[in-house]
Amino acid sequence: MASEDDKSVENRLFFRLFQVSNILQKQTISEVGLSTVQWAVLGALSRKGFEEGISFNALTDYLVVSRQSLDGVLKRLERDAHVERIPHPDDKRARIILLTSQGRAFWESLQPRIHEFYRDGLGSFSFDETVSLLHYLNKLQHDLENTALHAKEETTDTP
Repeated sequence: MASEDDKSVENRLFFRLFQVSNILQKQTISEVGLSTVQWAVLGALSRKGFEEGISFNALTDYLVVSRQSLDGVLKRLERDAHVERIPHPDDKRARIILLTSQGRAFWESLQPRIHEFYRDGLGSFSFDETVSLLHYLNKLQHDLENTALHAKEETTDTP
């Protein structure tokens, strides 16, 4: 059973993650002009292996976002001609999300600002601390993905 001190540290940790996420959202909009989800979509679609696009469902899974959230972001990125949805070759009802040439050029133009943002955001971290943080965040993500809140069943001992 966790002590009150343990519970306090756990609460502070998850609250700090909430705050960091909100700061990241504010900063990406003010510094780069993109929401974190727009940034993630463009970054994902620019990755090696995604030149031919990715299905909508696979992109939601990859980014760990809801379908509704991704759909709204994609509509904005489509409006700006950064991405397009094309019919899936195997299922005409499904769509493949593809980075347009204009979207790729836009993403490439952002790279110096993005890397400056990363450098400034991690300014007080050494390389080893950054690697350690990444390691611990990966562990946390794994544990959270495998966590489910279950109602505790009351058990009664019957002799």
